[in-house]
Amino acid sequence: MADAKTLTVPKGATGVVVFADGSAVFGRGFGAVGDAVGELCFNTAITGYQEIMTDPSYAGQVITFTFPHIGNVGTNLDDVEATSPYALGCVVREDVTAPSNFRNVMAFDQWMADNGRIGLAGVDTRALTRMIREKGAPNVVIAHDPDGAFDLAALTAKAAGWPGLEGMDLAIEVTGQETRLWQDGGWTLGKGYGLNAVGEGAPHVVAIDYGAKNNIFRNLVEAGARVTVLPATATVEQIMDLSPDGVFLSNGPGDPAATGSYAVPVIAALLARNVPIFGICLGHQLLGLAVGAKTIKMHQGHRGANHPVKRLSDGLVEITSMNHGFAVDAETLPANVRTTHVSLFDGSNCGIELTDKNAFSVQYHPEASPGPQDSFYLFKRFVDGLKKPVAA
Repeated sequence: MADAKTLTVPKGATGVVVFADGSAVFGRGFGAVGDAVGELCFNTAITGYQEIMTDPSYAGQVITFTFPHIGNVGTNLDDVEATSPYALGCVVREDVTAPSNFRNVMAFDQWMADNGRIGLAGVDTRALTRMIREKGAPNVVIAHDPDGAFDLAALTAKAAGWPGLEGMDLAIEVTGQETRLWQDGGWTLGKGYGLNAVGEGAPHVVAIDYGAKNNIFRNLVEAGARVTVLPATATVEQIMDLSPDGVFLSNGPGDPAATGSYAVPVIAALLARNVPIFGICLGHQLLGLAVGAKTIKMHQGHRGANHPVKRLSDGLVEITSMNHGFAVDAETLPANVRTTHVSLFDGSNCGIELTDKNAFSVQYHPEASPGPQDSFYLFKRFVDGLKKPVAA
């Protein structure tokens, strides 16, 4: 990492990550030309880079991939979690190579360029990851210029001037704007995503989209639910007008306390009406806030597809996918809320349930299926609990 006092652009460098203190990491840029400012984090998954880049929870962030070979299988039309990428860019060890997978439709570097996302290759990502672990997730600018013409002073000022994710409501920027009936079902090789075959008599789940991953909705369908998706700003009246059997709170980016300014009163009102609730990631944090707990900004966050989580009811360990920089502070949970899951990496809270309501949530992403089916029971538990008894 170059020092701020002696910072010069090395010969041949076409990409750079500049930190708020003026230090920088240089390499070879790819994807879009330009610059973007956000928080630098790292992800330890070895597959799924396209799903990661399109996860709305990564809005405002640049991802350092710890796995060195990113882009080697190209991109396709199925492995996306939203219509476009939300991560600002990525930092990788090796140059993006030619695609080597039969499902490829476009090389990763071209996909990045077409979607306005900046990449930086040729970086010691292990050293960068250690730095983030020791010092926390920093504010940076990632930039790409084929000529290597970087105004380092201006980029440093841009990184230093960015306020950071704490206090930032990003859910409002990534949520869908329209009410929609979810159409997709499960995926099969050679056929893609099937149509939702759930009948009208199935439990009706109203899903609040704070920046949801599409596969969450597909898993709710696979569990047997009809799913209607509403924007993050949906009111209690708009939700109840749809006569939901249950309400789902989605994942999303940003500070849960900021999003909670409008989301928490809605969730609290749903709880008061005894509406069953299931939340994931940001939805988990918002449910925690709605019952009176607090959330905290984590030092480095959890991001990857290999996180062990212990289920306290029976001691079973689930291998989970995670992507969060905030967490529910378990020490602030009220008496009617119990912890159900904990991280085996650092002991942080990974799940809660109310003892006096049909409401529960988890911090991790069961729909990402790294186990691969360790956590699908959560969708079944929620949807099966909404089914009406069959008359004798």
